[in-house]
Amino acid sequence: MHQPTERLYYTDARLREFSAAVVEASADGRTVYLDRTAFYPASGGQPADRGVLGGVAVMDVRDEDDRVAHILAEPLPAPAKAAETTVHGEIDWARRFDHMQQHTGQHLLSAVIEALFGFPTVSVHFGPETSTVEIAASDFTAEQSRRAEERCFELVSMAIPVRVSFEDSASAEGLRKASDRTGTLRIVSIEGIDRSACGGTHTASLAEAGFVLIRRRERIRSNMRLEFVAGNRALACAQRDYAVVSELSRIAAATANDLPATVNTLRQRLADADKERERLRTELARRDGRALYQNTQPGADGIRRAWLAVPAVTEETRASAQAFVEAGRAVAVAMATGAPTILIAASSDSGVHAGNALKQALSGAAGKGGGSATLAQGASPDSKVADLLKRLLGFE
Repeated sequence: MHQPTERLYYTDARLREFSAAVVEASADGRTVYLDRTAFYPASGGQPADRGVLGGVAVMDVRDEDDRVAHILAEPLPAPAKAAETTVHGEIDWARRFDHMQQHTGQHLLSAVIEALFGFPTVSVHFGPETSTVEIAASDFTAEQSRRAEERCFELVSMAIPVRVSFEDSASAEGLRKASDRTGTLRIVSIEGIDRSACGGTHTASLAEAGFVLIRRRERIRSNMRLEFVAGNRALACAQRDYAVVSELSRIAAATANDLPATVNTLRQRLADADKERERLRTELARRDGRALYQNTQPGADGIRRAWLAVPAVTEETRASAQAFVEAGRAVAVAMATGAPTILIAASSDSGVHAGNALKQALSGAAGKGGGSATLAQGASPDSKVADLLKRLLGFE
């Protein structure tokens, strides 16, 4: 029968150091169980604590039903690894306090969204940079996001206490979400705002949790997922945002308020420039095709033929080939050297059906493609296709 672990963080989330007795260790000495611990194990979406135990780094903390496993970077030094030996533990406080802020911020945000809009929280995830709540809503607008943030800020400014109590599940009332647990429940309450059954660590007041920012909204299945940050993370995000906006304002020579309009103008100019560049590239390709036609001597049958070896068959390749044949009695073939792609252009008076010629060349060559009488395109990895096309189209 294993000895249950007394969880000190249940009653004192601010406890940074503690002493405890080792009650069990794994064969390699890297997994240690204590009679009590202040280390929070990964649970309920909240990440595990880190820190030091007996002078050894704690790499992970796991919840194993009624006890907590401490995963160490290396075995405890002798005699600390012996059962009943007392060891000293120190919590990575910066990490713990960050998690306290995010978890309290989540309780606040979930309660506010449900109170304002009637959207209950379906699931929660806490990440190393941002966290998310999934709410039962088909949409959550920018205006709703703004209102939720403002209400959270209003409540944070009131420094409302966050309290922990232990109540019987049969008599616990007013919970934001019903608990399926029986027996004693640990209730985290934000006075007048929220009551939730929760085993996580929380700040002593909303003032400690800090303000909440919703960073992103996205549809997930039939719900909405909101990415958020709270406390010091929110401050860091706001500072980064300000630095980015300031730099963009400098580059664009525009005020922060004018940035959206300025960026839209620049995007439109860039789109127009891209269109003009494509037009010029196509026109240049057509000019090259016409010049090639003028410099190509007709064969004995009066047909001018051009074989184009190109890195890839592009829109410019197509334009050049079509320009070559548009004056009449001409056939152009473009063969990509970097990929097994083929394009055939033929004038209507050339006696060549481009689509049929391509299909004939590709038959039996593990290729595919097709097209009309005047333009066809396909692909085949078989190098013999080129020789067959040259014979079919009179290049040899």
